[in-house]
Amino acid sequence: MIPQGRAFYKMSGSGNDFVVVDARTTPPGRLAEREVVGRICAHGTGVGADGIVFVEPSSQAAVRLVYLNADASRAEFCGNATLCVTRLAVVDAPWGTPVEVATGLTRGSRPDTPLMPGGFLTRGEGFGHAVVGTTAFDESVRFATDGLGMVRSDYLEMEIAAGIELEVHFFHCNARHHTLALARVPFEMPTKLHHLMFEANERDDVGAAFDRAFAAGLPLPNGLGLHDNDRMFSFYVESPAGFQVEVGHGARQITEPWTDDRRYDRISAWGHQPVVHPPSS
Repeated sequence: MIPQGRAFYKMSGSGNDFVVVDARTTPPGRLAEREVVGRICAHGTGVGADGIVFVEPSSQAAVRLVYLNADASRAEFCGNATLCVTRLAVVDAPWGTPVEVATGLTRGSRPDTPLMPGGFLTRGEGFGHAVVGTTAFDESVRFATDGLGMVRSDYLEMEIAAGIELEVHFFHCNARHHTLALARVPFEMPTKLHHLMFEANERDDVGAAFDRAFAAGLPLPNGLGLHDNDRMFSFYVESPAGFQVEVGHGARQITEPWTDDRRYDRISAWGHQPVVHPPSS
């Protein structure tokens, strides 16, 4: 059997496919066994690859690479595997969580999404967006712009309570209005991640998802509404991990040159009110 629960990357370099495993803190273990390597690399029944690359700690460099062929034999050197790993970087963001930056990932086929028949908007734009609250706001903005090369789309400034200001900056790196948003918070929050957003291709799928969440009695911090800056029609549901998940549709797109970086003074044009479930009888 293939061991489960271990994160990996499927990467492609100059015609070769590789499974890349971060083994800097946790040794490969059974993943390096001949039978397991063969099962992982098997096309059709496993992940499918020409070999496995373990990124391990080194006393002489930042990391060392251990490359095993599909038959588990160890190679002295593999240029294409090295090319793949150099495209992968993990850095600690100023807001206090690791950020993984990768390119050259293998594209998969579109999965079936029976509960969201129209699927999700990801082509050319990634999975969605993330919103993070941080006390290291200025450092995080520099990390997003100078480090990751993102561009600010617009920003929000408003008073959410007497004497309490909310400031959020929204950043894009493709046609999605924002892939990352940073909120200035006055103190450390229980969770650094405020929410993740997934954008549906069909508006009705958002309504149906809201109905399912409501019927299940899930916490709904914000019901259906329309955001003012990106014009996203959406709702928010609280995840078991404590952060929120936004399910939306129809956000405006970034066009170049972008000339609408301006201040907004409200979160939503309408809606997004907390949802109160009726008491159970």
